[in-house]
Amino acid sequence: MPVRPIVIYPDPRLRDVAAPVETFGADLAALATDLADTMRAAPGIGITAPHIGVALRVVVLALPEDEAPVTYVNPEIVEASAELFRHVEGSVSMPGVAEDVERPAKVRVRYQDLAGDVHEEEAEGLRAVCHQHEIDQLDGKFWLQSLSRLKRDRVIKRYEKLRRVG
Repeated sequence: MPVRPIVIYPDPRLRDVAAPVETFGADLAALATDLADTMRAAPGIGITAPHIGVALRVVVLALPEDEAPVTYVNPEIVEASAELFRHVEGSVSMPGVAEDVERPAKVRVRYQDLAGDVHEEEAEGLRAVCHQHEIDQLDGKFWLQSLSRLKRDRVIKRYEKLRRVG
């Protein structure tokens, strides 16, 4: 399937709330494949449909322990631990910059697969971070909003400098 163009920060579409997927079938499967191919080409370990300009609640993750990319349709966090975990995050929509973000260390996620069947998954560490990061994006919250104003301003300045340099 084709690699799709990625929506680049500060595009306002990155602040839009994605709509729930209501129709399951070949079009959704093709979208998931395009997301996986686009994520690999970026490169990245997670991507959402809004990252390619499609305002639907679809996430694809490809973590080191995964044999193949995993698609999460209409994911939602139903439980999060009080314990926190700090990890470096970035975005395929803002390539070249990253920063430490603190999030709950463990989460339980409810989602649908490509056939529409409902599942729940417990995640910790990197997978928990990725779920929270990508679900935030589906909710119109770009990862920079998880940073303090000082860190956010520094990241934006680094990113703008990278874009000027080319």
